[in-house]
Amino acid sequence: METAVKRPTEEKLKPKLFSVIKNYSGAQLAKDIMAGIIVAIIAIPLSIALALASGVNPEQGLYTAIIAGFIVAFMGGSRVQIAGPTAAFATIVAGIVARQGMNGLIIATVLAGIIMVVMGLCRFGALIKYIPGTITTGFTFGIAVTIAIGQLKDFLGLTFTNSPIETVDKVKEVISCIGTFNWQALAVGLLSLAILIFWPKKLDKIPASLVAVIVCSALVALTGINVNTIDDLYTITSEPPTLTLPEVTFEKVRELIPDAFTIALLAAVESLLSCVVSDGMIGSKHRPNMELVAQGCANIGSALFGGIPATGAIARTAANVRNGGRTPIAGMVHSIVVLVILLVLMPYASLIPMPTMAAILFVVAYNMCGWRNIRNMFKTAPKSDIFVLVVTIVLTVVFDLVVAIGVGMVLAAILFMKRMADVTEAHAWVDYDDEDTDADNILRKKIPARTRVYEINGPMFFAASERYKYMLDDTDISVLIIRMRNVPAIDAAGVEALSRIVKRCERENVKVVFSHVNEQPMHAMRKAGLTERIGEENFCSHIDTALVRAAEIACVSA
Repeated sequence: METAVKRPTEEKLKPKLFSVIKNYSGAQLAKDIMAGIIVAIIAIPLSIALALASGVNPEQGLYTAIIAGFIVAFMGGSRVQIAGPTAAFATIVAGIVARQGMNGLIIATVLAGIIMVVMGLCRFGALIKYIPGTITTGFTFGIAVTIAIGQLKDFLGLTFTNSPIETVDKVKEVISCIGTFNWQALAVGLLSLAILIFWPKKLDKIPASLVAVIVCSALVALTGINVNTIDDLYTITSEPPTLTLPEVTFEKVRELIPDAFTIALLAAVESLLSCVVSDGMIGSKHRPNMELVAQGCANIGSALFGGIPATGAIARTAANVRNGGRTPIAGMVHSIVVLVILLVLMPYASLIPMPTMAAILFVVAYNMCGWRNIRNMFKTAPKSDIFVLVVTIVLTVVFDLVVAIGVGMVLAAILFMKRMADVTEAHAWVDYDDEDTDADNILRKKIPARTRVYEINGPMFFAASERYKYMLDDTDISVLIIRMRNVPAIDAAGVEALSRIVKRCERENVKVVFSHVNEQPMHAMRKAGLTERIGEENFCSHIDTALVRAAEIACVSA
């Protein structure tokens, strides 16, 4: 007797805040406030640095942390997610701003937000796991490389004659302008890098990036050395975020759709990955579809209030957990503190040296590159996976993420289909040897006279359709049994292959009997009319039943 399969309950589209607030306590509020303040202190230099790497003004990184951070905390599907600008977007945002300006960036980010909201409402949260790890690892490493290369100018104090956008052009410009090297900028950059590397080993409670910013800003201001600061290159404002509506045209929307899909995909992948990591740290379970809706709304809000694309930030989320944050209140406090600092202390950001910002981004790039994961892949992964990984990295660096993700997904899909086709095979049974005493041998089945049994293993789809053609090479039979218990799925090409076999059998006056056809293949064959053509009585639930049916057909034929 078959038992009903219990289906998992559908995830609720309900923010985590509304679930955890029921049992909220004063003690947890104190912990959340402290965690939010610490995360805000960590987020400020990172947000400024990532805004500069994205080709926008420093305050726009803070706008992103304020608006997106608050919306994700309020609406999100995670207890502890901290959202804001991340390094994953730096290169694509810089490219959009260079080509389309801020108006184009607002349109692309709003479109990306709408795409994510639709993904969440359509329950696509679980589908993100089907993006191969080789592709996410590849483009993450590629982004890290592009970020690092983009900081060479400020770290070395170079003066460019051109304003290159592409990474390859930036490398050429660095080489051609190396004569403008400023040793004072390099010294400040190296000092910043030393603080960022060694400070956490001694006093990890105070963010190293904040220490580097304060120490190096004071050094440059007090000594007057020849080093560019943020004020030399950007106009700083302490104004709060205000609503900005873009000029939208159909032509602009059509042009920016590919960038919008890239932003949506990156935001979805990184946010849900951050949720998975934080789940493991606090023993909770996030709601992926609600998280996608929240991230979509956060990106729409961020873009309309002067920010840039946002997503869940793994490092800031981990810092939130380590400092006692356990509810979305911590994320909301983080946004409020960033807003207060923007209004009160933003003018002092003009003193931050550009080599210090470059050093912070070098560390961000190192932390995100995942070189250990890549090293392990080269040791253990199949050559096809390594090929996809390398191609994705190269395309990310040389071209852009749109090309890298598109080509990477196509390559991964083709290689996956090849693997599936390689494991799909059909083989004929042979009558057992009377001297064989192995009672567990699957081949110890007495096959009726003039009967051939073929067993198909693996999915029957277009890439493997050539593997079934030889089933009727031996036509001196009256019954063909096709055993399909190891066929989990079939596509139109597989059904067509079976139809061709049935047609040939009809021409040769050979009856076809199917054994153990699984649910999906049976449904596809029924839709194609095969069950009606062959007869329901020739679809058997077990090979023993199929062999009995073959013997009956053979007797009638005789």
